Amino acid sequence: MLDQGLVPVGAGLLGLAFGSFLNVCSLRWPQDESVVSPPSHCPNCGERIRWHDNIPVLSWMLLRGRCRFCNERISVQYPLVELTTALVWAGVFAAHGPTPESLRGSVFLTLLLGIALSDARFYIIPDQFSIGGTILGFLMAFFPGGIGWQTSLIGAVVGYGGLWLVAVGGTWIIRHLFPGRLEEAGVDQAMGGGDIKMMAMVGAFVGVWGVAETVLIGSVLALLVFGPVSSLSKRLIPLGVFLAVAGGVTYVWGQALANWYLTTVGLRP
Repeated sequence: MLDQGLVPVGAGLLGLAFGSFLNVCSLRWPQDESVVSPPSHCPNCGERIRWHDNIPVLSWMLLRGRCRFCNERISVQYPLVELTTALVWAGVFAAHGPTPESLRGSVFLTLLLGIALSDARFYIIPDQFSIGGTILGFLMAFFPGGIGWQTSLIGAVVGYGGLWLVAVGGTWIIRHLFPGRLEEAGVDQAMGGGDIKMMAMVGAFVGVWGVAETVLIGSVLALLVFGPVSSLSKRLIPLGVFLAVAGGVTYVWGQALANWYLTTVGLRP
């Protein structure tokens, strides 16, 4: 029989590998580059990274965060993303055990992390994360104990359609109340298409109510954390980052938050 204590450890090791690949995806996909070719290489000297220098976290530590060939610094993002992904996989499998839900939850949270990384750096949410994630979420809804394909499909449609309406309405309001503001920011609409497609992915994994919670929490976080910075610097809010955080909160604590709210307003004893 499989030792239940070893399950999170094995999942964490698997998460390290996925985290290493996630680094590549979040850096290359926003720039329309292949994640296969060219192989991993130093961005400074172009030298190909050997397999023994590409072991998640460990290689970065042994090399002291520098390229073996040109001694240029290697971003700390690499080991941090690998370690974070490992902790995500270990934590989800520790919570749900060796079940299909553990795989579904780990994939969802990994996609959210990739979206946050891409949007924070490039202000782009690649279709591979959003559209590809939507397809994965829908397929995984068929897993035993999953949310069901109907819930997943409706969640994806509402997630996309709802945020599309918010984007259209927000653009209209800003153009009428703050003429020229969008042009100053270098955009032609209040919300990017990547955010809209991302919410289809979120809906495919957590359903309609999960979409509602994610949008609410993400919007509040964006206004509180980045709103003042955006007002002063005229920089766009990378909404995908905050929606990704909110999506993670919704997956882990969404039901508990909904129960607390319903109880607080008297809709549930």
